[in-house]
Amino acid sequence: MAKFGMGQSVRRVEDARFITGAGRYNDDINLPGQCYAFFLRSPHAHARIKSIDVGAAKRVPGILGVFTGADVKAAGLGDMPCDGVVPNRDGSKMQVPPRPIVAVDTVRFVGDTVAIVVGETLAAARDAAETIEVDYDPLPAVVDTKGALAGDAPQVWPFAKKNLAVDWGLGDEAATDAAFKKAARIISVDLINNRVVPNSMEPRGALGDFAAGENKFTLYTSSQGGHTIRKTIAKDIFHVPESSLRVVTGDVGGGFGMKIFPYPEYAGVLFAARALKRPVKWTPDRSDAFLTDTHGRDNVTRGELAIDKDGKFLALRVEIVANLGAYLSHYGPFIPTFAGAKMHNGVYGLSAIYIHVLGVYTHTAPVDAYRGAGRPEANYLVERLVDVAARETGLGPVEIRRRNFIPPSAMPYTTAAGAVYDSGEFARNLDDALKAIDWQGFPQRRAESERAGKLRGIGLATYIEACGGAPDETAEIHFMPAGEVHVLVGNQSNGQGHETAYMQLIHDRLGIDFDKIKVIQGDTDQIQYGRGTGGSRALSVGGGAIVNASELIVTKGKKIAGHLMETSEADIEFANGQFVVAGTDRAMSIFDVAAAARDPKKLPVGMAPGLDEKANYNPADATYPNGCHIVEVEIDAATGVPRIVNYVIVDDFGKVINPMLVAGQVHGGTVQGIGQALLEGCQYDPASGQLLTGSFMDYCMPRADDVPSFNFAYNEVPCAHNVLGVKGAGEAGSMGAPPAVINAIVDALQPYGVRHIDMPATAERIWRLIERKTPRAAE
Repeated sequence: MAKFGMGQSVRRVEDARFITGAGRYNDDINLPGQCYAFFLRSPHAHARIKSIDVGAAKRVPGILGVFTGADVKAAGLGDMPCDGVVPNRDGSKMQVPPRPIVAVDTVRFVGDTVAIVVGETLAAARDAAETIEVDYDPLPAVVDTKGALAGDAPQVWPFAKKNLAVDWGLGDEAATDAAFKKAARIISVDLINNRVVPNSMEPRGALGDFAAGENKFTLYTSSQGGHTIRKTIAKDIFHVPESSLRVVTGDVGGGFGMKIFPYPEYAGVLFAARALKRPVKWTPDRSDAFLTDTHGRDNVTRGELAIDKDGKFLALRVEIVANLGAYLSHYGPFIPTFAGAKMHNGVYGLSAIYIHVLGVYTHTAPVDAYRGAGRPEANYLVERLVDVAARETGLGPVEIRRRNFIPPSAMPYTTAAGAVYDSGEFARNLDDALKAIDWQGFPQRRAESERAGKLRGIGLATYIEACGGAPDETAEIHFMPAGEVHVLVGNQSNGQGHETAYMQLIHDRLGIDFDKIKVIQGDTDQIQYGRGTGGSRALSVGGGAIVNASELIVTKGKKIAGHLMETSEADIEFANGQFVVAGTDRAMSIFDVAAAARDPKKLPVGMAPGLDEKANYNPADATYPNGCHIVEVEIDAATGVPRIVNYVIVDDFGKVINPMLVAGQVHGGTVQGIGQALLEGCQYDPASGQLLTGSFMDYCMPRADDVPSFNFAYNEVPCAHNVLGVKGAGEAGSMGAPPAVINAIVDALQPYGVRHIDMPATAERIWRLIERKTPRAAE
């Protein structure tokens, strides 16, 4: 294997097994004697369960067990908890409604689990589920985000009047109001951040086992880290020590935030495995995923921007109604509040800011983290507001941003929202992007499009996000007797390329070739501690732990090498995997030192054997990646079909370890952002609460011909407080793409007086605006 370290575009080592079919995903895992679970779902958005008859189901050949909510409750299992509880503005604590593993007396969204059926085969379990007779008493349902607050809206929970889950605020409301009174102009925009379904390539899935002799559960599941899942299921649901549950995750085909936390099905298969004394496997189909995976976004927002006579921003005021679904998911309330609210400041100087969030219950699937988790929602509002302000002040999208950027000389900069930006050169990113897209040549390109009967628009958006910060992470580096190095890290790759990036760090710090390095993730029995993957933290935090462990190895190795070569530790230098006596040709490889370290007789007096080390890294703050997206679109005026014809991205991710991995992450996030902007929209029927977009026939995903080639570049402005100088990169594309695309479409529709168009800006929606041929505030 070639030697590659920091800054090199190393091809992903894990791809060899993926493209040859040697990946091991959750459905590839099978245990002797396993049986199969089918989860019967509610067809109603809201209904009382008057009775449930499972007698016929139990008599179906091949059926091993049928379990209802009453059975699960009788076994003493706890409800699904919410770890993202936030305080109300008045200081009171929000109330968490119960979410049983299986519904007991009421269902609250289409897809709520009503029974677990376990059979020798999945076909038998499905057949048996069809014989279960559930007597429902249908009740009125509400699915509309803002409509849930209406006084006459159906109630999801009796204790939550007007379906209000939480009333939360951030910032200085009085200072914001005062700034607005001084404003020469107030710009406002009302928008919807549309609900989306994560749609990871690999669905969730779970395989549960129980060893009665050890009184220990094992859960195999596709996740973004097993330790959070282990803690929640063990302590909150089964009320057993964490050591009584092992969680194993193999290769993962995408997560996007949706696989961070536990789901009822995970506890369900463990419960059934213990009851039946056999492993129980659940492999969901795509319909299951649409119905029961947590969804993302779904905010209704009003933003107001106060501007002085010179076009300088004074203050921002934001009102958000955030749909949380029927139950509070693991981090649900945290996402529109603490996770994203501070990012409403953007890359601009503001004297005051106030964000007010109303979280509401609806009869829909729970809403939680989705790539960016609150920050893309914030940036979308800010960049749409700035674009409207640019047009209404006449300053234009470039000049108004230049006037309001926080300059590099102001770093570290404490925003009005309370974030502390350590670094960033926002104008530089903008300048580079303007040059790359040939901003000055756009009028000519627009004229060429007009001659071809097309509408052409250009839109830009800047962004900044907080990611790659607390909590901490731990890494272990073990030297194996056979000459391999095992690196154990508590986060979990779900497609990003962790193995490659971590190998590069080990190669750079310890001089070890890739073919001698094995990265181990995804087993809570092997890895004692882990925080999982989310918030673009794998390299910035997990990588920091690897660096710290490497430094401990070098420090101890110098002591051992000095002792073995009978010289002072101060005379030992380390480089390229060799401990060298300075100024001589005397040297020992790191593997020679590791081998000697296993023999206590070869060590300095009092030194513990072994060269293995374990280290923690607890970042001082979040990292703040930032950048600029510029998009050109062409719209067919006859059909409304938009086409992206040019796309430029300039990002700042601090020190870049692997440019190829970074480009892949940016491309993927940008495609997801384009998908939300143009195509994706999760819809429930307002009358029945049925999911109308429950398959790929009705839910439109971006395809290769929907996106262009990306012109991607980056500026390296190192993070001032991160041990590697890196900034998170995994979610950046989803930050910049939605506002840039919508800004471009609005620009193209200027002949029709369009001020705003909500996502997804589908061909039909655009066509209707064109057909009206009259100015309209929003569609």
